[in-house]
Amino acid sequence: MTMSALGEPCVLLKLGEIVLKGKNRELFERRLVGNIRAALKDFDLKIDVRQRHGVIAIFLPAGTGVEVADQVAQRVTEVPGLVWIHRAWRVAKDPDTVVKAAIELIKDRDEVKRGATFAVRSRRRDKRFPLKSNELDRLVGGHINDVYGLPVNLKRPELTVFVEVDRDEVFVFTDGLPGQGGLPVGSSGRALVLMSGGIDSPVAAYRMMRRGLHVDFLHFSGIPFTTSESIYKAYALVRRLDRFQGKSRLWVVPFGKAQQSIRNSGQDRLAVIAQRRLMLKTAEEVAHRIRAGALITGDALGQVSSQTLQNITAQDHAVELPILRPLIGWDKTEIMAEARRIGTLEISELPDEDCCTLLAPKRAETRAKIEDLKLIEKRLDAEELAVQLADSIQEYTL
Repeated sequence: MTMSALGEPCVLLKLGEIVLKGKNRELFERRLVGNIRAALKDFDLKIDVRQRHGVIAIFLPAGTGVEVADQVAQRVTEVPGLVWIHRAWRVAKDPDTVVKAAIELIKDRDEVKRGATFAVRSRRRDKRFPLKSNELDRLVGGHINDVYGLPVNLKRPELTVFVEVDRDEVFVFTDGLPGQGGLPVGSSGRALVLMSGGIDSPVAAYRMMRRGLHVDFLHFSGIPFTTSESIYKAYALVRRLDRFQGKSRLWVVPFGKAQQSIRNSGQDRLAVIAQRRLMLKTAEEVAHRIRAGALITGDALGQVSSQTLQNITAQDHAVELPILRPLIGWDKTEIMAEARRIGTLEISELPDEDCCTLLAPKRAETRAKIEDLKLIEKRLDAEELAVQLADSIQEYTL
């Protein structure tokens, strides 16, 4: 059967929790459609993205090859808000055409060659279609059984043929690609990530993108006492994460001299927490300037000395903006597995001169007292220093 007889390739996108948003659902879907179009802007094609009841369909120009359709499907797997992506065939709303398309669709499948069990799952969104869903199941399934002799297994089929009857056409497809799930980026506002070169903060950024935040990134460099390696690494991480949201911005703060001032304060065991508080104060100043409503860190409770409950409380006290910690209950194994899945682990494991190594005492304080930290900040004039650091930031565009 030729491609024109089978139909035209398209991509069918299934939504997740967006369908539970009630009266606000339209706002989430509109944001999601915009994100999908932005993700596909590099394809030199006139792509038509249409909203349907519970699904989004991507129609490609007539004559588009299957390979390009597969590339489009693969690209939108990285758009948060989608749970399944199906490379489907768009066929005429005619029962005979649907049967022929289903038979042609699976003819080269390995499951067919080895006589695997199968099932047909039909959904009739357009109730004007002459056959009900169960009738369409029987019709298509009966012909597949006649042609290929495959046994039916409705509970645990090895091969499933999906048929979805829509307003203007019928979609026929088999398996799909898992999406990112979550909410469309931008539907929950904007936040600023404190981006180190480590494993945790990129994962934290991704988890908050998946909850609908569009994030910018703030990196603290040890310059002039370290090289630019950590900046290159942060840039590579942001570039890797950008495929989930687009239009990412990286801001870099030269933090070395401020660290030197903290080290010279004489409070060796408190230096790490004092540094973290100054980073948060600087990040808050930057967040106000770019209209971000929250800060994001990769803290995990108890993972290092600065992340004990008392030290986290001391850090929260430094700023008024909320600090989001999506990894707070994760262990390192879980964080590394997620970093590997989203493609940031290999970059994070590259060697670099992290600014935190400049202030690594032999023994760090695990129960920092806020009053002690305030005394250090008073001597440093931390509020003014944070403004000066925010004034010194440099933007790195992708």
